Amino acid sequence: MEKIKEFFGQKDAFAKKCGIELLQVGPGTAKASVKLKPDHLNGVGIAHGGIIFTLADYVFAAASNSHGTVAVAINANISYLKAAKEGVLTATAREVSCGRKIACYTIDVADRNNEIIAVFQGMVFRKDAPLMQ
Repeated sequence: MEKIKEFFGQKDAFAKKCGIELLQVGPGTAKASVKLKPDHLNGVGIAHGGIIFTLADYVFAAASNSHGTVAVAINANISYLKAAKEGVLTATAREVSCGRKIACYTIDVADRNNEIIAVFQGMVFRKDAPLMQ
């Protein structure tokens, strides 16, 4: 799993630019965090939906690719439940179902008080190609 963690830490330039840190990866799971900065806030001073989605999408990618084969998103949606203004956001992914070609994941995004602020659901298509060569 350390190689998968290293792979995503190095290869995902957008997550790196956003300040997202991958904390852990396991079979079908992943956890990452981001410290909110002024650049992450929208016009009304709360966390922009884009940073929340990006954080959730990042752990979705790490969890779905943790089995070592390329998995690409075919569907993703998010529900925003509560606003966040400051502190660290943490996203935790868990595999709901994993078939040979299709897998589903749920990601909870929590604020610094560990309250769920968003729920993300995603589905991937598993290719036959190895993630790393």
